[in-house]
Amino acid sequence: MMRNLFLILVLLYTNFAFSQELRATVSVNYEQVNNGNPQLFKNLEKQVTEFLNNTKWTENEVKDIEKIDCNFFINITSFSSNNFEATLQVQASRPVYNSTISSPILNINDKNFVFRFIEFENMIYDANNFTSNLVSILAFYSNLIIGIEMDSFSKFGGTEYLGIAANIVNVAQSSGYKGWSQAESGNNNRNFLISDMLSNTFEPFRLAMYMYHRDGMDKMSENVLQGKEGVAQSLELLSQIQKVRPNSLISRTFFDIKSEEIVSIFSGGPKMNVSQLVDTLNKISPLNSQKWNKIR
Repeated sequence: MMRNLFLILVLLYTNFAFSQELRATVSVNYEQVNNGNPQLFKNLEKQVTEFLNNTKWTENEVKDIEKIDCNFFINITSFSSNNFEATLQVQASRPVYNSTISSPILNINDKNFVFRFIEFENMIYDANNFTSNLVSILAFYSNLIIGIEMDSFSKFGGTEYLGIAANIVNVAQSSGYKGWSQAESGNNNRNFLISDMLSNTFEPFRLAMYMYHRDGMDKMSENVLQGKEGVAQSLELLSQIQKVRPNSLISRTFFDIKSEEIVSIFSGGPKMNVSQLVDTLNKISPLNSQKWNKIR
């Protein structure tokens, strides 16, 4: 009996000490595909879910309540001989202190999601080696999520994991798959995104993510007005980017995540002077001007 008790304690400790970081929900849509066994796509969904949730992405001990909620929406557009063309939408959020709500920290639609998938083949993650495009893309976004989430809790707290995401980009460039190279047309692929994240030019973005959440959202439960002022200050910080890189990818990414939440924050009481804020928002993100007009 004592031996069984010891084994139970060991298992409980092991489960706690090596708890994984993500609580990922994966959805695979294959309505556009006429060929292929539906079970194949269900197994894709299952294996991606297990890969994301069972991989140990950091050396940290993570309690279940500390796991990062995220969603991976895979929309298959074509399929042939284990080769898939798709789009991938990645969303993530972090809890707001002393509340039941979550605040979005990532919402990206990756249109360069081409990969090869063989049922029941092991998905092996190695940050220093390219094993498959599917694994590399999933690992890239997993580390990106962790890095951004850590940035939202401490200043530049996610640097290590953003660096790992950058290394995944560097390793994957020689694969020939789209989305990894700065030589591609446009400036909105994974390479440009992570390069901007780690660039000194865009430090205000990472500081703004910290201020927005720690000095803003997390203060709401104690003092709503103080929390709103913290959010407003973080948005003023973003205007520094507008001066040097107007309409940058990273600014667009921020407002893709936050525009609806910003309107919600400043559309309710207690009231504060928002004229300067609205002016700043219209300069930084003019595409969302109709939303900013709702702020009173």
